[in-house]
Amino acid sequence: MPADGHGGEPAPSGETGRGFRPASLDAVNFLLADVRGALGPYLNVFLVTQQHWSQSEVGLVTSLAGWLGLAVQTPIGAAIDATHRKREAIVLALVVLGAGALCIYLFPNFWPVLIANTLIAVVGDVFGPAVAALTLGLVPQRLLARRMGRNAAFDHAGNVAVAALAGLVGWLFSQQAVFLLVPVFAILSSLAVLSIPASAIDQRRARGVEAAAGGGSDGGVGDGETVSGMGILVHCRPLMIFGICALLFHFANAPLLPLVGQKLAAAHPEWATVMMSSCIIAAQLVMLPIAVLVGRTADRLGRKPILLVGFAILPLRAVLYTLSDNSAWLIGVQLLDGVGAGIFTVLTPLVIADLMRGTGRYNLAFGAVATMQGVGAATSGFVTGVIVDRFGYSAAFLTAGVMALIALAALFLGLPETAPSSPAEAEPGALPEPGLAE
Repeated sequence: MPADGHGGEPAPSGETGRGFRPASLDAVNFLLADVRGALGPYLNVFLVTQQHWSQSEVGLVTSLAGWLGLAVQTPIGAAIDATHRKREAIVLALVVLGAGALCIYLFPNFWPVLIANTLIAVVGDVFGPAVAALTLGLVPQRLLARRMGRNAAFDHAGNVAVAALAGLVGWLFSQQAVFLLVPVFAILSSLAVLSIPASAIDQRRARGVEAAAGGGSDGGVGDGETVSGMGILVHCRPLMIFGICALLFHFANAPLLPLVGQKLAAAHPEWATVMMSSCIIAAQLVMLPIAVLVGRTADRLGRKPILLVGFAILPLRAVLYTLSDNSAWLIGVQLLDGVGAGIFTVLTPLVIADLMRGTGRYNLAFGAVATMQGVGAATSGFVTGVIVDRFGYSAAFLTAGVMALIALAALFLGLPETAPSSPAEAEPGALPEPGLAE
């Protein structure tokens, strides 16, 4: 029994958690996408068009929230490693997120929005590593790739559903009414999370420590087990290389959709929102089958070959944007985002799980990689904005393409294959502890 008295006897490390129904985790991924998607893309538009905020005010609110969110990602990952109450951590984050959305709905003034949006950004860092940790604790290694693909598929389906629902609510009622969807989906998400039995979660496996002889099932340190701290992020060379690749990938990828949206808005100002929603929904619909396919093939083909395909599509996409300003062409090229980002979304938690197996620091590593992704995305927005102002859209697209090529080269030359070379290696105790200097 865990030291906090939470949960019962977990499932053996090679089995799915007792009492766990896959539909519960499906619902968690679907509904969490709804919670997050009902707020982010619509807040800036609401503040500018309905509340008549200046761009500098909106920029200050979003930038402060974004950078504070980045600052806490790694410690939040470490905290999720340390706690057995991962379900409760998600529920608490949902309560804060729902309250923040209500605050924005009721008091859409500068200071309430600044405080609420910052809190929302901070607690938003909980969901990714916590859901990944639940998945690790519920599903054995041999089934993990398929389960991660299924998680991503339901996440993309949730994004499509909330984009359509938010558009309908905004059309029937008001832009402000969209924020009321957040507490509703937060309640539904909490029920889905709590429907997963605590006793079904293997707490050791949930933080990347395989249950082996001599180790307790509560996540404590067993005989011969070494649980490293922050140093593993510096000394585990493959993890550092993957983090750098993630930073470069997001530096190149993050500004592309906003830039395309700006071009479409300039050409068709009356249809700007519809076209942006079309880009988002179309890419998410492509990501859905890609996620399932990657989940089914990642063990057989390996992680690296599939990642290389996803990374190779990004520079191609960036260059294709420069060939025409036709709206249909731009939206069509945007479909490629569903392939590249779809692959990356599924394989990121798998690669981290491969590299961190046996260390007990999965969520710490997840938070560190997420921080590097966020730094790349946040930095690229400023850089490409300056390039657009001085040299135009094509120069910004080509700059993103060059960074994508650098990311592809770094992945090809630096990252080893991380997948177990045989099914036996995927089972507990079959792998030696990763060398921290390698």
